[in-house]
Amino acid sequence: MKIKNIIFDFDGVLCESVDIKTEAFYEMYLSYGDDIASKVRLHHLQNGGMSRFDKFNFYEQELLKKEITQSKIDKLSEVFSNLVLTKVIEAPLVEGVNNFLKSYAENYNCFIVSATPMEEMKKICKEKSIDSYFNAIFGSPKSKIDWVKEILLTNKLNKSETLFIGDAMSDYTAAKENNIHFLLRRTQNNKNIFTDKNMLSINDFVNLERYLKRLSDESRI
Repeated sequence: MKIKNIIFDFDGVLCESVDIKTEAFYEMYLSYGDDIASKVRLHHLQNGGMSRFDKFNFYEQELLKKEITQSKIDKLSEVFSNLVLTKVIEAPLVEGVNNFLKSYAENYNCFIVSATPMEEMKKICKEKSIDSYFNAIFGSPKSKIDWVKEILLTNKLNKSETLFIGDAMSDYTAAKENNIHFLLRRTQNNKNIFTDKNMLSINDFVNLERYLKRLSDESRI
């Protein structure tokens, strides 16, 4: 069946911004020593798609053995946002993204589902002048699984016509839990994560339209 609906992750899929956030997490915890900061960095890379709120909760409680409150998590998230926002806005889009959106986005129902806080995600897309290509833009605190479910129900989308393009295990899980197709954007950061998964993948968006045509009559992606 023809792919008519595409759900995109943002960091590492539409934008080359994963490393910006990786270094921000590392920088925030470097005052606790390189060992802690390195564990934070590794956890972040292994858990792409987990919200920053959940990550800070984990780092504070499990790595630092601190009691954590919501106000403390909110404060850490604010510091993190201040560190990364401008850099993400200035970060380049993945090769081929701009051309794909300009040339083909109108042929699909396009959505963004990110672990970035929703209002921040909307601001980034607006500043990058790509917000108009998407039917809607979603982010945390709601999970990707729940957002995908809501997108399908609210828009009455056919699951067999819907594709999630992601780079993290949370993206893959959101797709599989909702019984939609998944296409992996391979990067250096996820090369060791999907080794046991047999799936189609892309390195960039240069030939994405060709891949979409290839996927059209596939029952499993």
